[in-house]
Amino acid sequence: MGQFVFNIARGRGVEFHARVDGNDPTNSALILVVLRAAAIESDDLLRDYDTLSAILAGASDEATNTNYARKTLTDTNISAATVDDANDRVTLTYSAQTWTSVAAGDSWAKLLVCYNSDTTSGTDANIVPVTAHDMLISGAYIVPSGANIIWDPGDGYYRSSA
Repeated sequence: MGQFVFNIARGRGVEFHARVDGNDPTNSALILVVLRAAAIESDDLLRDYDTLSAILAGASDEATNTNYARKTLTDTNISAATVDDANDRVTLTYSAQTWTSVAAGDSWAKLLVCYNSDTTSGTDANIVPVTAHDMLISGAYIVPSGANIIWDPGDGYYRSSA
């Protein structure tokens, strides 16, 4: 388990982020989706999926806890790409996200950052998975208990380097 870029998004993460940041197209967004720990597939299997619907049609399932919902991040929730010429890399980030009073139920294993080109008419079949991130506290999956869950990408959710 770990952090990875989906094969379909290799070399395209910066492009997807820039499209959302530039409102091109107008209704584009990054979508945050949490996968539950039960029956989570290996990173090697997950990285091969090309759409969110394909991921959810496999063994992995989205969390169903009360007060969990996908997060839709628009240009107001993300920062412009940070180009670091000294270290030859680009870093993408978004603001910390809070799920309020998430009830017990599913343990949370992975956070997916996905790209949706049209939030008004798209379906999971149109959502492209970009990155996946383990949701761990002290090496264990997050176990919701009715408290708030805050996810902060810290140094970024995507870093592209030579």
